[in-house]
Amino acid sequence: MTFRDLILFSMLTAPTCAFAGDPHSYANTDSVSVRALALDLNIDFADRRLAGNVRLDLDWKDAKTHDLVLDTRDLNIERVLAVGADGTEKKVDYRLDPRDPIFGSALHIALPDAAPAVRIYYRTAPTASGLQWMTPEQTAGKKRSFMYSQSQAIHARSWVPLQDTPSVRFTYSARIKAPAGYRVLMSADNDAKHALNGDFRFTMKQPIPSYLLAIAAGDLAVRETGPRTAVYAEPSVVAGAAKEFEDTESMIRAAEKLYGPYRWERYDILVLPASFPFGGMENPRMTFATPTVIAGDKSLVGLIAHELAHSWSGNLVTNANWQHMWLNEGFTTYVENRIVEAVYGKDEADMQRVVDEGEVREEMAKMSANEQLLVPDLKGVDPDEGLSGVPYNKGRWFLRFLELRYGREAFDPFLRGYFDHFAFRSIDTDQFLAYYDEHLAKRYPGKVSAAEVDAWLHKPGIPADAPVSVSPRFAAVDTARTRWLDGELAAKDIGAGTWVTFEWLHFLNGLPQTLPVDKLRALDEAWKLTGTGNAEVAFRWYALTIRSGYTQARPAIAAFIERIGRRKLVLPLYEALAKTPDGLTFARAIYTKAKPGYHPLTQGSVERVLAEKPAGERQ
Repeated sequence: MTFRDLILFSMLTAPTCAFAGDPHSYANTDSVSVRALALDLNIDFADRRLAGNVRLDLDWKDAKTHDLVLDTRDLNIERVLAVGADGTEKKVDYRLDPRDPIFGSALHIALPDAAPAVRIYYRTAPTASGLQWMTPEQTAGKKRSFMYSQSQAIHARSWVPLQDTPSVRFTYSARIKAPAGYRVLMSADNDAKHALNGDFRFTMKQPIPSYLLAIAAGDLAVRETGPRTAVYAEPSVVAGAAKEFEDTESMIRAAEKLYGPYRWERYDILVLPASFPFGGMENPRMTFATPTVIAGDKSLVGLIAHELAHSWSGNLVTNANWQHMWLNEGFTTYVENRIVEAVYGKDEADMQRVVDEGEVREEMAKMSANEQLLVPDLKGVDPDEGLSGVPYNKGRWFLRFLELRYGREAFDPFLRGYFDHFAFRSIDTDQFLAYYDEHLAKRYPGKVSAAEVDAWLHKPGIPADAPVSVSPRFAAVDTARTRWLDGELAAKDIGAGTWVTFEWLHFLNGLPQTLPVDKLRALDEAWKLTGTGNAEVAFRWYALTIRSGYTQARPAIAAFIERIGRRKLVLPLYEALAKTPDGLTFARAIYTKAKPGYHPLTQGSVERVLAEKPAGERQ
């Protein structure tokens, strides 16, 4: 079929949405959209609430429609006012639908006419899914409480009533009040020299989708790392974090050289407490990052390259809904790899791809056919639970396939033009295909067939003709692993003293699912893997020890799980432990201690794992 046929086929076979335009939003965006948002909120650490009001400026597409439907989850709506063209405000009727466990409650506001704005007074729930409240004891400094948001994918609705869909973009302003001595930060124009007087004001003039709305408050210090970069973190963490991320400006320049100017003015990083459920969150102007990437040797700063890459793919050009998440994460993972290559060299980029390709193949082997698609059917599915390596690594692999077929001399200008053309817009896969057809496929005919593109986008698995990445440095790792497994080489002689993180990941990923305890003990004694400060190495090592019954690592596993709330690192360990009765008992004991410090997203995921009985106990 032609590419235009492929685009039409994609439109006809796309999953049906539960709600207009976005299967995860109640908002009536076909009639009206929010174009600007103004927050006025107080942070109450004692009650674990945000309270105040939000003004939503509206763009009416259908003047005959006077109803406004917004997304909420567990919000206490106190009153709603229609704002007239002259600024006068009038109370109007509203209703909240019954709560859906995934989507929350639709807020229906009845307006006498197409009002230019509404103002909603409300309070959040202490259990808001998008907010993490931490006691002083749960922070590094033990001095002040801490609060931060995590709005992706559909958690913004738990702390602001709004159209919680990436298809809608808005500018915003905010006035946030907090106790004196606290620093408040948002995904906006933060001032490093702002007095800690409890009264903070913010403006975000570039339009963003709701999942990039972000806030944090706590005992935070700041260190400048470049002309447009800084690191915020708790005082005991900030110096180490600033050193770890000192190459950020070099990463920005590398990305700009490839894909055009950085359009968000500043790129600052907030290092959150270890409970943060993700590696990083690409909130514009203020990336939220886990402390688990601070290894002391910059070995894990690829995560910062990833979050920075979102400044082009995701934040600038955004998936219209979460079924098209590969447009955010696949493009970002590809751009991340190009930034790593430009800043740290081809060897590092090659190793990253080899590890990613191996891990996504292994992950997909356990997935349903739908879960393996770049554009899956997510109707009725919580997008948090739909997260996997597929949109990230299969998406990146697809773009790498296109790069190699067309050559960088053609593909790089295409990608830069794509970011320019769709800047500050939200799009779907069909729009990408139309742009690809016009600006790459037609200009270079015969390079890639429509069937090949269709296989990547709409078929499970990895296509048979996918380019397989190789790393010359991994050949020595493979040899050392084989000789050690065969008993030809002692653990202390495998030559890992100069290995970087990716070499360790490749070594561990290539081991059998289980190994004899004495074999693991020898490896551990030689290279001190139990207790390592490298979180990526640690979680793979600990998973192997659990599967193999190497119980000597259990105290370190307990400490690791209690200290870290990043879902990618702790959830597989809980899953491995839960497969045996003894392991499940151990896991539940750990979770009892760890739960207060976990984000609600992590709590929900872990509790689902621990609710299952081990296979040996099922009847």
